[in-house]
Amino acid sequence: MRDDAALIRLDLSNKYFKIIIHVMVWLAMLAFPFILDTSENRSWHDLFFDSKNYWFRLRFISYFYWIALFYINIYLLVPYLFNRRKYIYFSLSALAMYALCIFFDSRLFVLLNIPVNFSAWLTAYIKLPAFLLTMAASTMYIMIADRIKEELRSSETDKENLKSELSFLRSQISPHFIFNILNNIAAMVRLKSEELEPTVMKLSGLMQYMLYNTDDDKVSLAVETEYLQSYIDLQKHRFGSRVNVQTTFDIQDSQKQIEPMLLIPFVENAFKHGIGVIENPTIIVTLKADNQKLNFSVVNNFNDTDNKQKDSSSGIGIVNVTRRLQLLYGERHKLSIQKKETCFTVNLFLDLDPDELHSS
Repeated sequence: MRDDAALIRLDLSNKYFKIIIHVMVWLAMLAFPFILDTSENRSWHDLFFDSKNYWFRLRFISYFYWIALFYINIYLLVPYLFNRRKYIYFSLSALAMYALCIFFDSRLFVLLNIPVNFSAWLTAYIKLPAFLLTMAASTMYIMIADRIKEELRSSETDKENLKSELSFLRSQISPHFIFNILNNIAAMVRLKSEELEPTVMKLSGLMQYMLYNTDDDKVSLAVETEYLQSYIDLQKHRFGSRVNVQTTFDIQDSQKQIEPMLLIPFVENAFKHGIGVIENPTIIVTLKADNQKLNFSVVNNFNDTDNKQKDSSSGIGIVNVTRRLQLLYGERHKLSIQKKETCFTVNLFLDLDPDELHSS
């Protein structure tokens, strides 16, 4: 509701701003004849009310023809005829408007008591440049305005598509993560492990994060790091001393913002493929962040023969998080994934927004 109200206020402010600009431009044009004639030390009162200045009054009043023609063209002729490729009707309508302007001039000759015989052909010849300029300017104006509106509409559509795609990617990551955690709990049930209860409590905390934080555009590094640590602790409960897990978290400002669930797929992948028929399995997770940069790395050893026996869902999280990084950070990120002999290394560099507001 607040976003909609803000958009309405923005739209109204843009509308009023456009009206003000139009009024200022037309006032400047209407004042132009006064500026020219008052340069000869004649006041605007004498120019407009002196009976001898009928040509000045005729020229001044004719400006209102062109103002009317300008808006008739942008609101009627161009949208309903020109844009619909009814060029013949558009041309005939424009000529009819021009003829109407000439007719008004003939009436003004009488009303202003101009002591010159009115000539329709001469008047049409004299006013032709002003008519063509008005028609060209108004046509270009509405075409440019329509182009800007179309680009804004396209931009809004792209934003909505981006939100939809990100929402879809997040929905894929979450079930995949839950699937792996439930497998862990199932193994503990079979082993009748005493760590089952604290593990379930950890899972409860992770589920709370996934339900209440992943809908946010961004979360603080403190929240994301806590989620990451909880996941690692949960895996430690399961594997115990069978895997060597080393973690280093060095964060200068824990309230800096990051996309939710952006780091967990890399850690999840390390536990998935770094455990098994592997001698001295080791997983190293490092997270360092200052006010501008974030450096995140995950290193694990692996066994190619063992990995071939993994389930077919392997890598879903990595694929999706890579896509999310491309959509959200673009050139503001660098992701390096290297596979050498028995070592798998992921390095992620992010540019953090230095002007970003903190949120709890």
